[in-house]
Amino acid sequence: MTIEAKHYDVIVAPVITEKATMASEHNKVVFKVAPKATKPQIKEAVEKLFDVKVKSVNTIVRKGKTKVFRGSFGTQSDSKRAIVTLEEGHRIDVTTGL
Repeated sequence: MTIEAKHYDVIVAPVITEKATMASEHNKVVFKVAPKATKPQIKEAVEKLFDVKVKSVNTIVRKGKTKVFRGSFGTQSDSKRAIVTLEEGHRIDVTTGL
């Protein structure tokens, strides 16, 4: 099994939030992914990088929020997230890293 550099370009970072932690109890893992990444690319990257079997991939584009910092307005950039459902018996520990 070969891990290519393109797989690291697809998966940007794991999302560690309260909601993502609750989803992990149902065999789901949340990743921040590249904005142009497709579901088949995300599935292939997760399977190759973590050596697990993926059941399904759902994607979300989270629109950037408008924030006020020191009296000036700024906008956070949009981010794409993938909720990856794993087959039974497979697990990913996102706290260890790659």
